[in-house]
Amino acid sequence: MKKFLFLAPLALAAPLIVAAPAAADDDVTCRGTIGARFIDGNVQVPRGATCRLLGTRVDGDVKVHRNATLVARGLRVEGNIQASGHRRVDVRPRSGARSSVDGNIQLERGGQAHIVRTVVNGDIQLFGNGARQFVQRNVVDGNLQCKSNRLKVRGGANRVDGDKEGQCRRL
Repeated sequence: MKKFLFLAPLALAAPLIVAAPAAADDDVTCRGTIGARFIDGNVQVPRGATCRLLGTRVDGDVKVHRNATLVARGLRVEGNIQASGHRRVDVRPRSGARSSVDGNIQLERGGQAHIVRTVVNGDIQLFGNGARQFVQRNVVDGNLQCKSNRLKVRGGANRVDGDKEGQCRRL
């Protein structure tokens, strides 16, 4: 009887051990181009890489790492676009279809950014970037927040339901 009781907890724990790595398998590392497909997980743009997402749907976050570039056209993201120390992030429409982000776009301490005609259900936050930031004709359900960027943030005609703050207050 003791053997059965001893083995039963191991049998119950075994599926948890097997299932845990599956979540990491859902992440996609992007170097190059991903077209119109569904990604059930996160997209990682590794250090120094360039990733083009063209008509792609991501059911997670897009994370852009140091010195990496993201070029997105007609992208749909269920989570956030996050970048720190990036070279460039460029999010625009494709063939008339706007890009959309259900979460936030958060870019900090990086290079260039162009966010054009994108629907963002959270905030756009541009903090401490060293190169040109261009934000134009977006629909933002949250706030448009820009501070400590080296160059003046350019753009305009953004519809923001929350507040326009800092360097973005006139956009």
